[in-house]
Formats: sequence, C-alpha cells, structure tokens
Amino acid sequence: MPNEPSSVQVQFTDEFKRRLRALSKKYRQIRSDIQPVIEKLQAGDFVGDQIPGTGYTVFKVRVRNSDIQKGKSAGYQLESPTSVLLLLIYSKLDHIDVAVQEIQSVIAEFQELDPS
Repeated sequence: MPNEPSSVQVQFTDEFKRRLRALSKKYRQIRSDIQPVIEKLQAGDFVGDQIPGTGYTVFKVRVRNSDIQKGKSAGYQLESPTSVLLLLIYSKLDHIDVAVQEIQSVIAEFQELDPS
C-alpha cells in the first residue's frame, strides 16, 4: 500500500479574508482562480518565490486572473511542513508589491489572535 502524502493544513488571516471578499466583488472568478494554489499547498507543493527580510519563511505566489489580463498575487507563510498561513491577496492593478513591514504586521496580528 503506497504512502499517501500527508495533508497540509491551510489557514487564512483575517486580512486575507477581508481582501478576498473585497476583490471578489470586482473579480467574480477569484475564488476559482486561487483554488488550484490552495490545493497545491494542501498537497505539500510549496510554490512561489521566497520573500527575504521578513524574519519568517514567506512566499509570494502569482495567480492568473481570469477576469482581466493582469494577474493577482497572494502571499503565504510556511509555518511547518504541515501548516501554511495565507497572509495577503491583492490585484496587480491595485498594488505593485507589498512592503515587508506590511507582511510582518499581518503575521503579528494573526499571532495575537491565535497564539498557538
């Protein structure tokens, strides 16, 4: 019997949820666009480019936006081999990039609310 890879728990910060809700009003397909990324993370396929200087293992993932020709980006923190935290999501039309301080702030806010 082959060993199945263990499933990775994917959590969402409140900031990610707020931004996703706001973006979904403008980009109707956003949830289906990011679903393949979430599934890859759940399977343990940690995709994206690592963001240096945050003090954490944080990755930026570019996601195709099927509603427009420009993409959107999402960031996540790899907390352990079995736990991932989705930090932020944004449209490239609204933000060019996210500052390291903003990433650190979102992580700190999450840790205050969920100190586990």
